[in-house]
Amino acid sequence: MIGRLRGTLVSKQPPWLLVDVGGVGYELEAPMSTIYDLPQTGKEVTLLTHHAVKEDSVALYGFLREDERALFRNLQKVSGIGAKIALAVLSGVSTADFARLVQAGDVVALTKVPGIGKKTAERMVVELRDRVEGLGVTLPGLSGKGAGAPLDPAGEATVALQQLGYKPAEVTRLVQKVAVEGDAAETIIRKALRAALGQ
Repeated sequence: MIGRLRGTLVSKQPPWLLVDVGGVGYELEAPMSTIYDLPQTGKEVTLLTHHAVKEDSVALYGFLREDERALFRNLQKVSGIGAKIALAVLSGVSTADFARLVQAGDVVALTKVPGIGKKTAERMVVELRDRVEGLGVTLPGLSGKGAGAPLDPAGEATVALQQLGYKPAEVTRLVQKVAVEGDAAETIIRKALRAALGQ
């Protein structure tokens, strides 16, 4: 199993990353919480990984912090939650805020995350309440480091948000609402996610 990768960050197209390790390019999926804090492309990066092997597929997921990986793994132990929803949770809310919502039993707030309905949110509260206490979660600072503003930040943000599970019409509304001229894609995505969750 692959537990950690250290190499050169070749590209980041949320939620996908490409990391060159000794001439081998590893494709990983990562939550926006990790992508916000990545260095510029061409720089060295160390990622904690979750290696998922299924009958018909192999996938690799990357995280900058252990609390994110631990939550990602714990989320998938809840019935009805797979990797895609787990990534959406980590992209939409910090590990500390998620732990607070679960411990408070705030089902309404949890259902604002794409892919999580009322029943799933209720299962999360019941099944994860004890586990999140042991995560040692801390509120990660969002430094917003990135590779600089791309040619079309709003377009890049739109694609990334749709890949996280938001509907196209909702994405368009969110991006138009929060995007400011000069914003990098990561900044637009962060502001849109906060707006979607009512923060």
